[in-house]
Amino acid sequence: MRALSNALLTVFALSPLLATAGAFQPVDSIRDAAITAMGAMGANGQAEAAVDSNLRMPACTLPLAATVAGPTSVAVRCADTPGWQLYVPVRVRREADVVVLAKPVRGDEPIGPEHLAVQRRELGAGTGPVVTDPAAVVGRRLRRAMPAGAMLAADDVGGEDALKRGDPVTLVSRAGGMEVRMGGRAMGVGKVGSTISVENTASRRIIRGRVVGPGLVEVNL
Repeated sequence: MRALSNALLTVFALSPLLATAGAFQPVDSIRDAAITAMGAMGANGQAEAAVDSNLRMPACTLPLAATVAGPTSVAVRCADTPGWQLYVPVRVRREADVVVLAKPVRGDEPIGPEHLAVQRRELGAGTGPVVTDPAAVVGRRLRRAMPAGAMLAADDVGGEDALKRGDPVTLVSRAGGMEVRMGGRAMGVGKVGSTISVENTASRRIIRGRVVGPGLVEVNL
């Protein structure tokens, strides 16, 4: 068999490869088997199998068997007697609309809508769950400081609390097309969308309000 120029392809023969001229396995069939095994084809996924076009493997009388051997490798096997097996590198490309940081965020800073943007990004092999909905992380905090442009993974985001007991808040009241804002203080822990008790720092009155953002509570006066 002619030496492969593609150094990424490692061939493990189960027996000496003796084939007559014209009795070779079509390269496309090996490539297709590897891609199918990886299961990467779809609306948001595409796979590229690195198979040398000069590869010469004995034609297989049985359907090729393919098994994923790792994040970027598929074992393609011919079960004939004698048979053969080779490992095909497969590069998986996936794209998705993901949440990224529009500006740097400190680890102790609540995430606001102004910190977030949605961009189309390529997801590399082994990429874990990513954030796709900005609303899911508003009011939460990062586990560590991250720069602008960073793609948010699910495990980058820590606690869900937008407010802690004692945090200063802005109380917002809306009626008849008018908006009134005043200072307040959180009397408990709350996340965006939850209802908590707050104190109007001017009147010392305790009222209930809905957390609508980091440090922002909507109330009815």
